[in-house]
Amino acid sequence: MTLLKVFVLAMIQGVAELLPVSSSAHVIVAEKLMGLDPTAPQMTLLLVMLHTGTMFAVIFFFWDSWKVRFFASRKVFWESVKLIAAATVLTGFIGLLLKALIEKFMLKGVAHAEIEMIFGNLDLIAVSLVAVGILILIAGLKDKRFLQKDNPLGFKASCLIGAVQGVCLPFRGFSRSGATISTGLLLGIEKKMVEDFSFALAVVLTPPIIIREVLRLLKAQQVSSSHGTSMLGLFFPSLIGMVLSFIFGVLALKWLSNWLESGRWYLFGLYCLCASLGVFVLQFADIFPH
Repeated sequence: MTLLKVFVLAMIQGVAELLPVSSSAHVIVAEKLMGLDPTAPQMTLLLVMLHTGTMFAVIFFFWDSWKVRFFASRKVFWESVKLIAAATVLTGFIGLLLKALIEKFMLKGVAHAEIEMIFGNLDLIAVSLVAVGILILIAGLKDKRFLQKDNPLGFKASCLIGAVQGVCLPFRGFSRSGATISTGLLLGIEKKMVEDFSFALAVVLTPPIIIREVLRLLKAQQVSSSHGTSMLGLFFPSLIGMVLSFIFGVLALKWLSNWLESGRWYLFGLYCLCASLGVFVLQFADIFPH
C-alpha cells in the first residue's frame, strides 16, 4: 500500500470518525475505489490503527472538559465510572449478541465465518447510513418544546445510550457518535454532557477492538507471509495513518462541537442520507475495481 493511499484513508477516517457520518462507511468506499479489500486483515488493522489515532484526538480535545465533568471529586468520579461501565457492558452484550446472530444466520454455510466479512457490503452500508441519518434528523429537528431540557444523565439514560452503541458495532455506516449523541438529545440531555459522555464511551471501547484486530491479524499472518507481506510492512503504514488521523480528528472535533452547540446537528443527518444515495449509485454503477 502506498503512503498516498494511507494519507487519503487517514484524512477520511480522522474527519469522518469524529463527525456523525460513519468513518467506516467512508473508508470502506474509499478502499474499494482504490482497489483495496476492506475485509482483509491488513485493511482491518489499518482501520483500527486509524481509530487509535482518533481515540488520542478525543482524549486531547476533551481532556479539560472531562476533568471538570468526570474528575471534579471522588463522588463524581465513581458516579461517572458507574454510568460509563453500565453503558459499556450493555454495548458489549448487544454487540456480541448481534455478532453471533449475524455469523450464525447471515453467514450460514460460510467457512470460518467472521462478522468482518460483511464490512464491505455496500448495500448494508447504504441502509445503515439511511438509518442513522433519519435518527440524526429526528434528534436535530425535534422541536425543543417537546423535550425536557437539560435532563440529568442517569443510569437508565446511560444504559440506553450504551445499548444503541452496541447496535452500531456490527454495521458499518451506522455512525456510533451520530447514534449515541442523537439518543442523548432525544432524551433531553444537555448537549455538552451527551457529547462528553459519547466520546468517553468511545475511548473505553477502542482498546478492546484494537486488541481483537491485532490478534486477528496475527492469526492470519501465516497466509499473509506466503504472499511476501512482513509484519513491519503491515504496521509501518498503519502507524503513519494513526498520526495523520489524530491531526485530522482534532480538526473534526472542533467542527462537530460548533455545529452541535449552534443547532446545526440535523445537517449531519442530511449528509448521511446523501452519502447513502451516493453509495447506492456507486454500487449499481459497478465502478469498483474487482
